[in-house]
Amino acid sequence: MKIDEFISHLPSEVISGHHITIADSVFRDLFKFSKLSSHDVFYYIGFGNNSKSLEIAKEEFRVRKVIGIDDNDKFVTNAKNHIKNTQGIEILKKSVEDLNLSEASILFFWFNDLRLIDKLKQKIEKEMKIGSRIVTLLSPPGLMLPSQVDYPFIMCKKPFFYASELKQQIRSIYGNSCIDFTASWLLSEKYIKRLETPTQYSRFINILLSMIIWINAWNNGVACENEIPPPVESYIGILRTFFNIDLTEMLQK
Repeated sequence: MKIDEFISHLPSEVISGHHITIADSVFRDLFKFSKLSSHDVFYYIGFGNNSKSLEIAKEEFRVRKVIGIDDNDKFVTNAKNHIKNTQGIEILKKSVEDLNLSEASILFFWFNDLRLIDKLKQKIEKEMKIGSRIVTLLSPPGLMLPSQVDYPFIMCKKPFFYASELKQQIRSIYGNSCIDFTASWLLSEKYIKRLETPTQYSRFINILLSMIIWINAWNNGVACENEIPPPVESYIGILRTFFNIDLTEMLQK
């Protein structure tokens, strides 16, 4: 099975992140990293199955106001039913295009739809105030440079600065201008641990995610190696042989 076929067989809700539930402890770590405080107005775009995080932000971090946004009726209804008596939390059913971000001092999202991210970037630049923060997982939007990194948590603070090339952004996130196999494995491992992935899935996810990280680095000319290293060939072979997932078509050179 080719990787695009593999992805096409996954439920769309999984790809968008909607049905993935993040542990409460992960959100607590994320909010500590974000320096969430009583001065903040916190926006979470695409909260999906994670409406509990809105309560954590309000009740434990004393955020002045919490806005949860999703364009899915089911999640909005569930959140409103669950958060009935909590003051200072507002649940909105809106698309990215219809949002007004002028009130937000901190914005969190983790969807990877490039079309939506491009639209959101324009609104962020136009509407959010100087000093406001964006928090994401894995990478910042576009070529935006982070102001703080505790991988996979990444924060950017306005006024935003942008890398002139991918190597510059990679250096600001990972501390090196290229990614080798070892780095891709360690980044994948750290992501899995920080998001508290169930142990029974961690080995498979570590192999798959590390290969995707390295292959993307290779395709974008920011892999440290000049040749495909033996461990990459081995793990691509393992995924093809034992999991029926073929990543070879992703390799562009």
